[in-house]
Amino acid sequence: MKGYLISRPMLRIVKAVCLIIMLSGFVAIAYAQEGREIMKKSERAFLYAGKDFKVRVTMKLISSSGKTRLRELTMLRKNSGASGGEQKYFIYFHRPADVKGMTFMVYKYPDRDDDRWLFIPALNMVRRVAAQDRASSFVGSDFTYEDISGRDIDEDRHELLREDNLNGEECFVVKSTPVNADMPYSYRLSWISKKNYLPLKIEYYDLSGILYKVFTADEIKDIDGFPTVVKRTMKNLQSGHRTEVTFRDVQYNVNLKERIFSERYLRRPPREYIK
Repeated sequence: MKGYLISRPMLRIVKAVCLIIMLSGFVAIAYAQEGREIMKKSERAFLYAGKDFKVRVTMKLISSSGKTRLRELTMLRKNSGASGGEQKYFIYFHRPADVKGMTFMVYKYPDRDDDRWLFIPALNMVRRVAAQDRASSFVGSDFTYEDISGRDIDEDRHELLREDNLNGEECFVVKSTPVNADMPYSYRLSWISKKNYLPLKIEYYDLSGILYKVFTADEIKDIDGFPTVVKRTMKNLQSGHRTEVTFRDVQYNVNLKERIFSERYLRRPPREYIK
């Protein structure tokens, strides 16, 4: 078969196209690496500040008609080892009456499913929260079980999309797409502060690609040298329901004891920390 000769101009065009394709691949890889690094820094700033952490939390559950329900709880968190590693959470509910005395505990692992337990005093029963329930509503709020303790960084693919200005603060905008199709959203967009790496806004897009839930950091304070989101809101755009969360009496590095994070204390909460 007789071959075809490619003219020099055409050859230059082919080489240019190949170079563009190759460079595009390098840029995509670089943006993915940078996106992951930004989200890793954000995870450390948002979820791992200090060696441990204690806070009194008020949750306002607000319906589309304006009807409000309150939840008040104490949250304890202890890091195990390096930042980004294992953590333990303990939550005690003070009110209302129907949840008073209820406790929730999480063992968070960076490379496998977290362990979660819920103690229901009315039934005198400790219940394991299954891994597939992590996207379920946390005590009727617009936050999920996973929102409380965070999501493993490598359960998503992260891509730096652009830089943006949000309410006067310079941000990175990162797209995070679940690796496995086991979440009720197809992806989320995070506005990460360049100054302190806290998430200032997160948009969640449903499986059809429609925006349906938005997280906002409404107030940030410096506490013991740690920038802390002390007011935050999660709003469901489809139902009109929203949950407003306020932190008070925030304390870092309080030397929480390891024994607190056990099934024994689910049934008999440590009074010295929850009063």
